[in-house]
Amino acid sequence: MTFSAAFPLARAALFRLEPEAAHAATMRALNAMAATGAIRLVAPRVPDDPRTVMGIRFPNPVGLAAGADKNGECIEGFGALGFGFLELGGVTPLGQPGNPRPRVFRLPRARAVINRLGFNNLGVDHLVERLRRTRYQGVIGVNLGKNLVTPLERAGDDYAICYDKLHAHVAFATINVSSPNTKNLRALQDEDALAPILKRMKREQARLSDRDGRYVPLAIKIAPDLDSAQIETVARLAARHRIDAITATNTTVARDAVAGLPHAEETGGLSGAPVFEPSNRVIRELAAHLDGALPIIGVGGIMSGADARAKIEAGASLVQFYTGLIYCGPALVAEAAAALRAR
Repeated sequence: MTFSAAFPLARAALFRLEPEAAHAATMRALNAMAATGAIRLVAPRVPDDPRTVMGIRFPNPVGLAAGADKNGECIEGFGALGFGFLELGGVTPLGQPGNPRPRVFRLPRARAVINRLGFNNLGVDHLVERLRRTRYQGVIGVNLGKNLVTPLERAGDDYAICYDKLHAHVAFATINVSSPNTKNLRALQDEDALAPILKRMKREQARLSDRDGRYVPLAIKIAPDLDSAQIETVARLAARHRIDAITATNTTVARDAVAGLPHAEETGGLSGAPVFEPSNRVIRELAAHLDGALPIIGVGGIMSGADARAKIEAGASLVQFYTGLIYCGPALVAEAAAALRAR
């Protein structure tokens, strides 16, 4: 039985579980299937469709978004689904529990999720150890966060610590200045806060490139809630500081698209189908400002191959999703890859 045939039954069973328990069960199952080779019998084959972005050769342009595997616990499982790359994390220098439960809520009628996890993870040293042990040979990136206890003005220290420790083990790193679940983190998207972080991280990039003899590109991940002036500022700063890519976008704090639905008023970031158009707007505006100066990684609301194609048409070079897996299943990887296949 293929993933496409089995997924409706699996989703029904998983949706009876609390969301975090369902996610843990899914990762255990994927890892078990990857370890036994059973996953190859049911996962659709994803042919190579290589793209070179940020100087990295991606086997195909479809990636797993950050948040799905914060601690590198399911690298082999997710990797076996045919993704062209995996973005692990967000990771922080020290492990932290995140916000109190419950903190993840499904909105099935909107094909959406609200989470206020708060960078819950086991810390960068744990992730480094997982990366040392993995047998996965594909492209791995990492999403960098800051610890809750770190003052906002010292956020750059946390990004630099994680980047330093992970530099030898990842293909690229993303500076997350847009999670709504760490207090005031989104203020780092303002020019006066963002410029020093980008300058600091580019300095770290040069130092570590000399140390390790390899260049690890840096992206920044921004919110879908930025206005046009803020988008222009981000594009200008990223180009000025020679950042390697912009990831657009994170989750949204807006609730217009889900008003009146159960859990719609829960605090946290809203992901899934309602973020599709807001993220596309940001991608289009970024692309207009950047005019090809650096690539965009398109994230937000991908639920079909057509959705993935729309991100590319808006101006993205690569795409990522996570919530789409929850509602559409692993077959979405092959569907998106097929929709983007070079003709």
